[in-house]
Order: sequence, then C-alpha cells, then structure tokens
Amino acid sequence: MSTPLLTRLGRRAILAIGGRSGGTDALSGVHPVARRFIIDMSYSAHFMDFKGSSIPSSMKKLVVTKLSPNFREAVSVQTVAVPTPGDADLLVRNRFVGINASDINYSAGRYDPTVKPPFDAGFEGIGEVVGLGLSASSRYTIGDTVAYFGSGSFAEYTVVPAKESVPVPSVKPEFLTLLVSGATAYIALKRLGDLAKGETVLVTAAAGGTGQFAVQFAKQAGCHVIGTCSSNEKAGFLKSLKCDRPINYTAEDLANTLRKEYPKGIDVVYESVGGSVLELAVNSLATKGRLIVIGFISGYQTASGIPPFKGGTLPVKLLQRSASVRGFFLPHFTSDYREALSSMMQMFAKGKLVCEVDCGDLAQGGRFVGLEAVFRAVDYLYAGKNLGKVVVEVAPPSVSNSVTPACKAATFTRRRRKSETHQANGDFETREEEVRAPVKVTVSGTDSGHFQRPPFSLSI
Repeated sequence: MSTPLLTRLGRRAILAIGGRSGGTDALSGVHPVARRFIIDMSYSAHFMDFKGSSIPSSMKKLVVTKLSPNFREAVSVQTVAVPTPGDADLLVRNRFVGINASDINYSAGRYDPTVKPPFDAGFEGIGEVVGLGLSASSRYTIGDTVAYFGSGSFAEYTVVPAKESVPVPSVKPEFLTLLVSGATAYIALKRLGDLAKGETVLVTAAAGGTGQFAVQFAKQAGCHVIGTCSSNEKAGFLKSLKCDRPINYTAEDLANTLRKEYPKGIDVVYESVGGSVLELAVNSLATKGRLIVIGFISGYQTASGIPPFKGGTLPVKLLQRSASVRGFFLPHFTSDYREALSSMMQMFAKGKLVCEVDCGDLAQGGRFVGLEAVFRAVDYLYAGKNLGKVVVEVAPPSVSNSVTPACKAATFTRRRRKSETHQANGDFETREEEVRAPVKVTVSGTDSGHFQRPPFSLSI
C-alpha cells in the first residue's frame, strides 16, 4: 500500500528539480539510465503501518446509491480497496462513528442537489492514524488518535485531510459528541440565544445528541431550563443534568404544562423537532423571546423533508411580543468553531460537561457493532429510543471486537440510571450520583491550521 504513495511523491520530487518522465535529463543533457527516488523507501512501514498491524487490501463502506429519505433504501454496503492517503492526508482506522438525524437528509440529496449517487455516507468518526502522507507527518504520526467530521465516515478506513482532524487523547466516543452536536448547542446559544441569568429556556428533544448540551450550557448561564423528552428514563437523565423541569410529553400535555407553569412565556427556545412543536414554541414565547431553529427532525423522513407548519400568523405573533425566530447552521459560524471546541474539551477534561453516548446496548438486536449496524442505529435514532448521542463501534477485522471501556462505562451508567429512575409525586428523580473522573485533554494544534475549515454542519 505504501509503494504507490511514495512512488507518486518521489515522481513529484524529481519533476520539481527538473527531471521528467523519459527523454533527456534537464540538468545534464544526458539521457538518464536510471532514476533514483528522493524519498527514503525504508520509511514505508512508518507511513502505512500501526504497531505492526496488517492493513487489509479491502474494506467495507456504506455508499449512497439512490437518493431517498429511506436510509435502508438509499444506502448499500460495498467492498472496496482501502484508500491511500495523499500528501496532506491521514488514513484513519475508524473505531467509532456518529449517527446523525441528517444522515437521512444527506442520503436524500437535500444538501447539494448537484451531487449525484454514488457517494459515501457518514459524517463523524474517531480512530487511530494508520497511514499518512509526507506533509501530514509534520503534525501527526502513526498511532495518533484523532476525531474528524467529514464525508465518508461510514467505512472501516477513511482518508481525512490532516488540517481537518482533531487530535484527541484517546479513542473515546464521547469526543464525537462535541464535533457537531456540542458545537451546535454551544455556538447557537452563545451567538443567537443572548442568554441572561434568570431567563427561562426550553430545549426540545433535550435528551438527544445536541439537546443534552443545550441543557447544560443554559444551566451554566444561570437559566431555568425546561427539557422535553419521551420517557421517564430520559426525564431522569435530564434531572441528572440539573434540568429544572423535565417534561415527558407522553405522560403530560406539553401545551397545558407550559401554559400553566410558565404563564409569562419562554425567553429562549432551542428547537429541533419542527411541525406542531415549533408552532407551540412560537405560541409560548415571552416578550422579547428568541426561538432558535437548529433542525426539524419530524419531517426528515418525508418526501419533502419539511414538516407542516401553520405560519400564517407568525408575523403578528412576533410583532406583538417583539420576539424573533432565528435559524442556525454551523457553517455560517466558522469563526466561532475553534473556541467552541477548545472550550468544550476543557470542560469535559475537568468533569464539567457530560457527553452521554448511546451504543445501543438496550436496542433490539443489541449493541451497535460493525458497519452493518449503522442501519439499525439510524432506525433506533428515528424511533426516538436513544439517550444521548448514538454511536456505532465499527471494529474492522484487524481490531478487537471487545467492548471498549468507554462504552462499557456509558452502558453501565444508563442501565443503572434506568433501574433507579422513577416518578414520585409528579417529579422525576434519579437516585444516583455519578462520579466522572476527569480526562486529561490537550487541545493541540488549535492555532496551527487544524480548524481552518470546520466541518459541514448537520441538524441533529
């Protein structure tokens, strides 16, 4: 695998000093008898091997072969050659990949109509560097662990530009939660929420991948936080995040609860559901209220991708309350990304940020292991069964299929939380005090080009 890359680099080097393929030597005027590569071929093991492990010649990946919001219909598993990294690239052996609601939007071709199938699926991954180009080796080496956000993560191996990779201290799926889900909540609330201490914040789908962060950041700002969810277990999880009022909308009427308990209205809404929930959020806004739209998952599986919304009276309602509706799309806030990711990683390192992951241990069919499990994981997310960020352990053939300590811990936390969450006197409690040991994190490279082009954002 290393020879084509090094040969290509060697040929470029020769051309750069005046050599050319065939003909007369440009410097001496003598027809060359033999050509010598400048690249030292003895480095091939360093560039394309990790701790002596064997990189296979082929791998599995998920490819969108038909545009459809039905993920199973649009995507197929294919066996292809393991790609070779270019000069400024890393070859990452994926250990975990993140599942996003917008995986369906992508498979339906809604982001860029000019892109036609086939194209690679998946956006987030974390794993070890097992190969890299010469320029990339100035910042990375074999064995480094990195997280990234870019197309083609649903694969056993992915080529990632070095400048778009995020160095992380270990292969923990928690780091995946920060790249898009955490960054969306952090920047949206900071730039568009204008949060002030004592204000009331409503987070819809609060126990999901991005909702969990919106709850925590709003609490850190000194706000009173309401979080909607679909089960007592999720309500207990929100309570553990210090959410002031979890609302299980399957057991309580959301509209009546908001009207009765918050008659003055809601100051800020972090909204990702759309449709009737968005309508309710608009009707619940307080004077000078701000509603941030970060997605509308209730419509993604439809042909249009957009849920029905009765917005005929929206201008009147906003005018009467001097309120506003604000849309948030991460690529429009690239200047904020570096600071957001650095800040969140430091909070996580100090034990001040919960990054809940759901590896599917309680899902039908069990834990999400292997690339084929992505299909189940997408179904699981859209069934609303996840608690936190949904991740799949890719576990390619050369990597042990054993459960990693990170997901073991997450699994144990959720099982224990589920067994001890109950409803008492109309309130949700979780009889549990989690002890999260701080993780030593060094945010390296944040000023050296790693974040020159932040990842494409998703609505999750």
